Amino acid sequence: MLRDDRYWFPAKRYGWGWGPPNNWQGWSVVAGFAALIAVGAATILPHTHSGFIAYVAVLSVLLTGVCWWKGEPPRWRWGGD
Repeated sequence: MLRDDRYWFPAKRYGWGWGPPNNWQGWSVVAGFAALIAVGAATILPHTHSGFIAYVAVLSVLLTGVCWWKGEPPRWRWGGD
């Protein structure tokens, strides 16, 4: 599979969705996501579990949005692409 630097998140070879990031921009998005999860775990989780679940859900939706915006167009792949 050829690497396309226009996309921060290349499509997975099998299935639907995105694989690991292609470049530093994608890796910085993933690192920021992980850092925000850690901050939320340290600040929100001790007070309320449901608040933390909502926080992670919002971050996950935002990450999916960035992947959709800056990633290769998703479609089902069988590995032959």
